[in-house]
Amino acid sequence: MKHILLLSLLIFSLTKSLSAEVLLSPIDAMKENYSKTSTISKKNILLSGEKFHKIQSDAKVKLQTKIYRIYIAKENAKILGYGILINKKVRSKNAVVMYLITKEGILKGIEIIAFNEPHEYIPSKTWTSQFQNIPTNKMLKLSRDIPTITGATLSARSVTDGSRIAFALYNELLKEK
Repeated sequence: MKHILLLSLLIFSLTKSLSAEVLLSPIDAMKENYSKTSTISKKNILLSGEKFHKIQSDAKVKLQTKIYRIYIAKENAKILGYGILINKKVRSKNAVVMYLITKEGILKGIEIIAFNEPHEYIPSKTWTSQFQNIPTNKMLKLSRDIPTITGATLSARSVTDGSRIAFALYNELLKEK
């Protein structure tokens, strides 16, 4: 009986924590920001050692992985834009942010896809709206270009640093040269 109760509690806590993590699916974020009728495809990218160091140098942020997922929105075989997922540790847990970049190299906006820290540390829509209409050649800095969030400075730093990684990935791998 004890084992069944423990197993039930474990399953309940796992499903509760899993359901609280994802705030928005990446596909829904792409369709909301590009076109409801667009075709969304995803591509996993494994950076070579050379690309890893180049992107890390351009972003001026230490990369935590060589693997990135990029979503591509197309309509009538024309690329509308990209969604670059960046998974970064905020305090002790991860947050996943999608950076929506047009094919012209303009940050259209961001969407917080998953957030495992307490929900009071999630940046507000007002704060995240600062990440709109920014060219990918501008590497944003917290406190200089983007104000911090009182009580959620680490979240703000994570999102801002993530923008530099997304910009460097776009400029190195996706931008039409």
